[in-house]
Formats: sequence, structure tokens, C-alpha cells
Amino acid sequence: MAKGAGKISKPVTEEAGSPRRSPCPVSCALDLFGDRWTLLIIRDLFLGRSRFKDFTASPEGIPTNILSDRLERLLEAGIVQQIPVADGSKRMAYELTEKGSDLRRVLISMRNWGLKWEPGTRAGLDE
Repeated sequence: MAKGAGKISKPVTEEAGSPRRSPCPVSCALDLFGDRWTLLIIRDLFLGRSRFKDFTASPEGIPTNILSDRLERLLEAGIVQQIPVADGSKRMAYELTEKGSDLRRVLISMRNWGLKWEPGTRAGLDE
């Protein structure tokens, strides 16, 4: 076991301007996208969806108030950014930043696990 690996750390309440329960990287990642909806929004971005209406059309049926909250959280965390819609309207779309794009491997691992262990599942996200 690595030195200090068995120690329990004191909770970190504030680091780099954001509240954290712990310095654990898994805990910090879960604070950003460990709820029921956020990774599904990220999945949809990988699948080419980019507008608010696209996310609400996903089969999971995310409520609009929750979608707004999660998109704001992803913006604040630097995982997504807003861009103008290509049609020239005043509406905005969303795209993954480099930080967000780096989650692709996480989603692919989750997809592969689900395909292996959850009967009846099928994938829309390619490697």
C-alpha cells in the first residue's frame, strides 16, 4: 500500500473557488457530473446534440428546470461552452470544451460495462 494510502483526509471545503467535500479526485469528479442527468447531457453532446431542445428530446425525458441547472453547472465547471447557433439566430448552442471532450473515455467505459452487464442495452456512442 502506498504511503498515506490508508489515511483519512480532512474534508476540503474550498479549493480553487469551488466547494469540495474532499480532495479525492473521484469525489471531485462526482461533484461535477455524478448525478442522474449530467453524464447524459455530456453523452448527448458526443452524439451531436447541441441545443436545449435537442437535450429535452432525449429518451430519458430530462425536465427543463433540471436541464437548465445542469447546463449552467457544466458551463461554470468549464466542461461545456456556449457558441452561436449556425443558423445565425440569437439562440445559443453548447459544445464540449477540451476538458469536457476528455470525458469520452469515461463514457465509452460506462457504455462497454452496460453492454456487457445490462441485458437489452444498446449503444449510440461509438469509440
